[in-house]
Amino acid sequence: MSEDVLVVHGGTPLRGEIQVRGAKNLVSKAMVAAVLGETASTLYDVPAIRDVEIVTGLLEAHGVKVSTGPEGELVMDPANVTRAAVDEINVHAGSSRIPILFCGPLLHRLGHAFIPDLGGCKIGDRPIDFHIQALREFGAVVDKRPDGLHLSAPNGLRGIKYELEYPSVGSTEQVLLTAVLADGVTELRNAAVEPEIVDLICVLQKMGAIIKVHTDRVIEIQGVAKLSGYSHRPIPDRIEAASWGAAALATHGEIFVRGAKQADMMTFLNVYRSVGGAFSVDDSPIGGGIRFWHPGGELQPVALETDVHPGLMTDWQQPLVVALTQARGLSIVHETVYERRFGYTTELRQMGANIQLYSECLGGTPCRWGRRNFLHSAVIAGPSKLHAADLQIPDLRAGFSHLIAALAAEGTSRVYGVDRYISRGYEDFDGKLAALGARTERP
Repeated sequence: MSEDVLVVHGGTPLRGEIQVRGAKNLVSKAMVAAVLGETASTLYDVPAIRDVEIVTGLLEAHGVKVSTGPEGELVMDPANVTRAAVDEINVHAGSSRIPILFCGPLLHRLGHAFIPDLGGCKIGDRPIDFHIQALREFGAVVDKRPDGLHLSAPNGLRGIKYELEYPSVGSTEQVLLTAVLADGVTELRNAAVEPEIVDLICVLQKMGAIIKVHTDRVIEIQGVAKLSGYSHRPIPDRIEAASWGAAALATHGEIFVRGAKQADMMTFLNVYRSVGGAFSVDDSPIGGGIRFWHPGGELQPVALETDVHPGLMTDWQQPLVVALTQARGLSIVHETVYERRFGYTTELRQMGANIQLYSECLGGTPCRWGRRNFLHSAVIAGPSKLHAADLQIPDLRAGFSHLIAALAAEGTSRVYGVDRYISRGYEDFDGKLAALGARTERP
């Protein structure tokens, strides 16, 4: 479709400033948490992205009144939560993986929940088995039917002791959203502790939850009888901020990312500096952010491994790889979170990048994907002169990377799937590109 194509005239450094709002990976989960409250909740700095539209649709299908205010304000009133028709929920099937996080809150409020087929980016297996197993431990009964999974809680939900095989963000969110109103105490071991998880815990605590975050990835949740609404300003989107930083590096530009916070990006900033990028932090409470730029000279190769927090975030990997195609020498990237995250490099090679993929663990630590024939390590040889190409975006984060490559390349590229994927997680993408002087157009 023509409206899902962006024509990019490359070779122009990106210069200027853009604003990041609340983190996509927190906002959507905080919206689900609103179902748990007996009164209305208010979120601020909510980005105008498609994932927010999807969750809004799911909330409204379940009787939650959603209204918007100025500058990203979102008010959610769950006073009349009700069952949604399967057809209403299926409207969103395949668009997002958020529906499964509604299970705990809906079981508490209604005693029933339904999960349609789940979508999301095709970057790895990401099974829902861990979610279902945890819900069963809490006392949920799961009935598999042709239209999806129907869950009930005939005896209510009770606290559990549970250890995740892997510190999965989604599974940790599931346990948190279910445990806060469960009868008794829940102890979750090997939990994810990403900044977005901590921010979700802050949301739940504001609602009246009792949650203790211990050392060694242990979270203890004491169930309470009821929760109220919240008022919350989410942490800024560290994925979007880092992506613009990589874009400044790859295009030899300079971008001030207003709203970006240093504390949640320290691992990325260390790598950014090691590669040869420059940044400065403005801690002003109003109007502060991080300025990223290419200081001149050659970029340096690095060896990286993605990992759960506080390691290098997997969503930072793709934009960094584009920048590494311009570093002199061999860079190594070992992906340990998702087994199929390097699919986007096919298009980068088409543009002239020298990237080889390997199934071995090319890093200091063996990972889950070793000896399983997944191409989860990459060697990037640079610098490579990128040239224009027609690009098909495979997923959200890879899509941004394709656009960075197109902006850095010589010539005119056509990027397909911009609205389908990038609008899921990046607000006003076209407007931000224009503000940075990018030469783009819609056919």
